[in-house]
Amino acid sequence: MPIAEPTPSPKQGAPIWLGMLVLYVVWGSTYLGIAIAVDTIPPFLMAAARFFLAGAILLAWSIAREGRSFVLPSRREWRDSAIVGALLLGGGNGLVAFGEQTVPSGIAALLVGLMPVWVAILGGILLGDRLPRLAMIGIAIGFAGVAILVGPSALGGSGSLDPVGLAACLLAPIAWAGGSLFASRRASLPGRPLVATGLQMVLGGLVLAVMATLAGELGTFDAAAVTRDSLLAFAYLTVIGIILAFTVYGWMLRVAPLPLVATYAYVNPVVAVILGWLVLGEAIEPRTVLAGGVIIFAVALIVTARGRMQRPRTAVQGVPTGVAAVPTGKPATTP
Repeated sequence: MPIAEPTPSPKQGAPIWLGMLVLYVVWGSTYLGIAIAVDTIPPFLMAAARFFLAGAILLAWSIAREGRSFVLPSRREWRDSAIVGALLLGGGNGLVAFGEQTVPSGIAALLVGLMPVWVAILGGILLGDRLPRLAMIGIAIGFAGVAILVGPSALGGSGSLDPVGLAACLLAPIAWAGGSLFASRRASLPGRPLVATGLQMVLGGLVLAVMATLAGELGTFDAAAVTRDSLLAFAYLTVIGIILAFTVYGWMLRVAPLPLVATYAYVNPVVAVILGWLVLGEAIEPRTVLAGGVIIFAVALIVTARGRMQRPRTAVQGVPTGVAAVPTGKPATTP
């Protein structure tokens, strides 16, 4: 039976806002972490190691906690988890890491922030979801923001971006959207949230390892050339960006109002742009500010419109089943 959104008690107020601060800063900073990590670690190899390691830790934790009561996933759960992991991690995170070799981290974050736009589009095309007028307006505005951001690249003007890296960052949220829709609407996934998440990360990490092999990264990787900054960024992305942030996110979904939790989708790109400017010296041009504002406004319209269409959250919903497989109506998480 549906239940109302949780209402924070006075005692929960401070912890909830601390949790939101973690999601804002940690997930907003992952784009900076990726940019630093791929400076000396090949992108697909970096992402493969990151998610395989984090997934293995989550699975080991689940097995140790449940002991003899632990039940192995079914054959279909293995299959669907592999599909979700391939789309979310291989197509999503892998392409972002690849794109950030040449595309500034702030711009990559703005393009990935379009994920709710693609969820709305693919949901309407593939699943027949009804799109309210507000969502349609949001889609149009979102594409206008993309045009502002990448227009000079398409026309070969000043401030143009590498077309291959740009294409990767444009394709990444489409893969995320497809994986999120499949996970939430079609896939059969393990019922225990940590097991589901860990399994998707391990299998997605294996997919990324195959991508790294096909891209020739294993043959060209020089471990001796990896800098301390890249290693620290890799550790941060794995421990803080995945394990800590997902623990906080799962708790927030249980105790905080869903509209509040969803605000990280608007804040993360802003955090990413600011950190890219502060740490990496990435230029913040008027075009980037304008495009960012347009894209964030579009995402807000779509999330609001889709949220109004959803039934109240039920008690069985917990932590996300994957990196972007979150309750319907919510935006995806960041890389």
